[in-house]
Amino acid sequence: MARAPTDPEPTGPETTGPEPSGPIGPPPEDPTPPRRRRGPGPLVRLAGAAMSLVLLLGIAAGGAAYWAKQRFHAPGPHAEPVTVIIEPGSSATDILTLLAAAGALADPAIDRPLFRYGIRLTGQAGRLKAGEYTIPAHASLAGIANLLVSGKTVIRRLTVPEGLTSAEIIRLIEATDGLSGEIGAVPPEGSLLPETYHFTRGDSRAGMVARLQTAMDTALAELWPTRADDLPLDSPGEAVVLASIIEKETGLAGERRLVASVFVNRLDRGMRLQSDPTVIFGLAPETGDLGRPLTRADLDTETAYNTYLIAGLPPGPICNPGRPALEAALSPEASDYLYFVADGNGGHAFAPTLAEHNKNVRAWRRLRGR
Repeated sequence: MARAPTDPEPTGPETTGPEPSGPIGPPPEDPTPPRRRRGPGPLVRLAGAAMSLVLLLGIAAGGAAYWAKQRFHAPGPHAEPVTVIIEPGSSATDILTLLAAAGALADPAIDRPLFRYGIRLTGQAGRLKAGEYTIPAHASLAGIANLLVSGKTVIRRLTVPEGLTSAEIIRLIEATDGLSGEIGAVPPEGSLLPETYHFTRGDSRAGMVARLQTAMDTALAELWPTRADDLPLDSPGEAVVLASIIEKETGLAGERRLVASVFVNRLDRGMRLQSDPTVIFGLAPETGDLGRPLTRADLDTETAYNTYLIAGLPPGPICNPGRPALEAALSPEASDYLYFVADGNGGHAFAPTLAEHNKNVRAWRRLRGR
C-alpha cells in the first residue's frame, strides 16, 4: 500500500512561535515615583554662612590691623621739628589737641583714635609724661608716643656770666623763661657760682638759686685744699673776696694769675690793695657799676669797700667770681709785681716798682689822649 510522503523534519533551531515584527517599544513605566535627593538642612546652611562671615571678618580685621599698624608707624606730616608743652595732668585728649595744633597729625579725624588705640595696644596708655618736648620732623605716631613715654624733655640752658653781683644774677634768673616760682631774699655776695646750668621747663627759680649756691660750695671744697703755700688768706671766704676782685679787674684768662700775684704781694707787704672795682662796689653795691668814669672824689669817699682807704681785704666779695678766678686767687703766679695799669689794648701793663708803674701810667694816658 502506498504511503504519502511526509515533510522532512526541520533541521534549524527550534522555534516556539512566530517572529516578532516591527520595532521593540520601551519597557513599561515603573508606576513607583522616583525618590527626590535631599539638600543640606537649614542648620547646615546657617553654619556655612556663619563660617563664611567669620572668614570674611577675619580677612577684613587682618587688613584693618595691617593698615592701622602701617599708619601708626608712617612718617608724620610736619616738615620741621615742632615743640609741644604737656602740662601735668594732661589727658590723651589734651595731648592730641596739642599735636593737632602743632601740625603733627596728618588727619586728626583718623589719627586721634589711632593714637589712642596704638598706645593702649603697646601698653603706653597712662605712661605719657608731662614736660616740654621737641618732636622731630616727620615723627610718626609711634615715635611721638615713644618720646612722650621716655620723658626726654627739652633741656634749656641758663648761662650766668662771671662777675655779676648777686642782685644781677637774681634778676637774670627772674627773667629766664621756663622757670617757675618766686625767689626770696637776694643771696649773699659771692655765694653763687657763675656757670652754664641746664634745666627743664617748670623747674623752680628758688631751686636754681640753690643750685648756684651748691656749686659754689662744691668748688670751694675742691679748690681750697689745693691752695698755694703761705697765702695771706685765712679761709675759703677770704679766697672768694680776693677772687671777686680779680674777676672785676681783668677779663683775660692769661692775666688772672698775674693780677692775683699783685694783690697777694701787696697783702704780704701790708700795702693797700687800691683796687678801683672795690671803690665802685662800695658806691653801687647792687650793680657794681657807676655808669660813669671813676673820679678822684670817689676814691676819697669812705666806704667799707674802698681799698684806697682801708687796709687788707674788703669785708666781703664785690661780685660772684667764676671758677678760673677762684683758681687764680688760690694759685697766683710767682712774681714781684706790685702795680698794674691798663695798657690800652684790652690788657694790663705790670710793674714791680712805683717808678716803672708811673711810666706805664703815662703811656696809657698818651694812648687815651689820641
